Amino acid sequence: HYFLTVWDLVLFARRRGILCQGRGSAANSAVCYCLGITAVDPARIDLLFERFISRERDEPPDIDVDFEHERREEVFQYIYDKYGRERAALTAEVITYRPRSAVRDVGKALGLSLDRVDQLAKALDWWSEEAVPDEALRAAGLDTQDRTIQMVVRLVRQLLGFPRHLSQHVGGFVITDSPLCEIVPLQNGAMPDRTFIEWDKNDIDALGILKVDCLALGMLTAIQKAFGLLGEYYGAREPGAGSRSPLPQSLTDLPPEDPAVYDMICAADTVGVFQIESRAQMSMLPRLRPRCFYDLVIEVAIVRPGPIQGGMIHPYLRRRNGLEPVCYPSDAVRDVLEKTLGVPIFQEQVMRLAVVAAGFTPGEADQLRRSMAAWKRSGQMEQFQVRLIKGMLANGYSKTFAEQIYQQIRGFGEYGFPESHSASFSLLVYASAWLKRYHPAAFTASLLNSQPMGFYAPAQLVRDVRRHGVTVLPVDVNASSYDCRLEDSDEETERRRDEGNVAAGPRTGRIDRLKTSPTENAMAASRPHLPTSSRPHAPETWGVGGPALRLGHRLVRGLSMEKVRGIEAARAAGPITSLRALARRPDVPRETLLRLAAADAFRSLGLNRRQALWQILALDDVDAPLFADLEPDEPPAKLPEMPLDETVVQDYDALGLSLNAHPISLVRAELNKLRVTTSKDLKTIRAGRRISVAGLVTHRQRPGTAKGMVFMTLEDETGHANLVFRPQVWERVKVIGRAKIALIAEGFVERQGTVVNIQVQRLHDLSARIAGLRAKSRDFH
Repeated sequence: HYFLTVWDLVLFARRRGILCQGRGSAANSAVCYCLGITAVDPARIDLLFERFISRERDEPPDIDVDFEHERREEVFQYIYDKYGRERAALTAEVITYRPRSAVRDVGKALGLSLDRVDQLAKALDWWSEEAVPDEALRAAGLDTQDRTIQMVVRLVRQLLGFPRHLSQHVGGFVITDSPLCEIVPLQNGAMPDRTFIEWDKNDIDALGILKVDCLALGMLTAIQKAFGLLGEYYGAREPGAGSRSPLPQSLTDLPPEDPAVYDMICAADTVGVFQIESRAQMSMLPRLRPRCFYDLVIEVAIVRPGPIQGGMIHPYLRRRNGLEPVCYPSDAVRDVLEKTLGVPIFQEQVMRLAVVAAGFTPGEADQLRRSMAAWKRSGQMEQFQVRLIKGMLANGYSKTFAEQIYQQIRGFGEYGFPESHSASFSLLVYASAWLKRYHPAAFTASLLNSQPMGFYAPAQLVRDVRRHGVTVLPVDVNASSYDCRLEDSDEETERRRDEGNVAAGPRTGRIDRLKTSPTENAMAASRPHLPTSSRPHAPETWGVGGPALRLGHRLVRGLSMEKVRGIEAARAAGPITSLRALARRPDVPRETLLRLAAADAFRSLGLNRRQALWQILALDDVDAPLFADLEPDEPPAKLPEMPLDETVVQDYDALGLSLNAHPISLVRAELNKLRVTTSKDLKTIRAGRRISVAGLVTHRQRPGTAKGMVFMTLEDETGHANLVFRPQVWERVKVIGRAKIALIAEGFVERQGTVVNIQVQRLHDLSARIAGLRAKSRDFH
């Protein structure tokens, strides 16, 4: 009944055109594969049955289903309608106090000013061993000897870990046979038409109440929108006749194991690609070099706190690269670890090791797995230490091997990834990489239309797609829709004109025009929808000749879909030719015009940013009905051209990005005098050399597994530079490093293959040279 309950939700989503994907061990079983809950063939992975069903569990299996994040609410309302609000509700989640939330509440209660409380909260690091360190108090301008401040510190320490409030679970639905109100109190959610119970997930597990996890995943939204954009763009031009390459409309339409996609992944050209776009993944990709689907499964799972803390990454890489022999203490261990070269990477492998090496029953192994779960605190596995080591020794394994396996297993106490989850995610990794490789314009447009999501801001996504040769067109009142979309670029228009056939096949980039080898031609014959190439191609050529990406109104700061409906209605009657006529429409608010003018969206009317703003401000006294049809007699004002540096600052303020120039390029002449190296030139600089780099801060990270190391990414007009800070260096420079949007970093070059880092020694603030720039970074997520 549990499998069929989940299948019913998936069936509803598919009927509505909502992309979804099941994951989890049960989701990757043959039952779920046959029901269509997951697209992962269980024959492609080694599924452990006891991972989700065993005598000791005595509960339904756990199936997580990811839905498009923008349409998951439709699934929620289907559950409410089908089972009734008296029998279906979301579970709750108990939110506990952490240092920042405790400081805010205690500070307010003790009468500190709101701005001082805010300063103190922002000065706290989540990884600090002390709740409120003295340096944070001093950074906020507070006296550490003051009696009130000392009381704040004492109360914050006492509050940590206490329940703060009740919140909704991210997607866990409970469904019962008898009315829920007879079992647990119900509560209305803050969102309309939401109800949830007042017990959290652990309570539900203890009582054995059926729970279905309906989770939201932004990449599913982006992939679905990419399919829609491709169908809309190519379908309107090419009804199907003569099509050389049928367009994908679902995940199952994508050609598997495309070498060109893996070439791109191995080059770490994965901005925007699901799961492998982070700095840590990009550093791993050139070293692991995935060449098949199972390599992706390992890649997704290996860059996790569990394998990192268990010391599994370097042994696996050495063995994969032939630098270390692969050996097994027994055939039983070989059967468990052979596919990962003798290194346990997945939770299921840890469970199997406990069974074959230490004599655990499968059910006991699942209990071990539960102690390794991500939401458990470190130390939960200590109770298994004696049992594991004694069991291995009794089965003839050496004490060294037993201790090594235990330490590796213990690393999963923070976060160990199951193979089944990784396999499900890897399907989306491949799908998003395939779209980026062959349809970069559509892929980037879909990411922009699905914000907020992912690791990169719109500015970085746009810059990356332009680097791949895609033409990006600005927001324009006559050309842009609310969403970003595809339209013919100059190159594509010329190509169509040269071919003289508007029904030519859809473009997948320049790769279609290149000759292929006989072997690849044979592959293409057997898989006619697979574009092939004889060699990897430079990223800069991928989007050449394909459609252009037109930015949409959604990128304009402060504009919602409702606020631009009047613009689209005016354009439906014909091109907009007069800002004055547009302003007279009752469905076009003046605020909308001002925001569009700030975004420089009236260029098609012959008006630059200043001219458009000037005209809008002059409309205040000219809109009386008596003078509605009169045009002003005064000649247009001659306004000075806006300088480039001011243009870029205004672009970032209105859109969060600029197509005119990168902010760092504005100060490049000064940086050259200081001998600051560009990010592009880092590729050719030898290891150990002392250099300086500069850029906008795009990411700040401090993983819990990094032993106090802090990582930062700087972006200039040529690319990215990866910075590494040792703990003592970060303590010295963090006042600047945490707060400034643009920096100059001095340090030494480190190289590991094609991966280049800067070991930072000093930081300098560059923000003052780009005054007024409004840019955001992704910090410590």
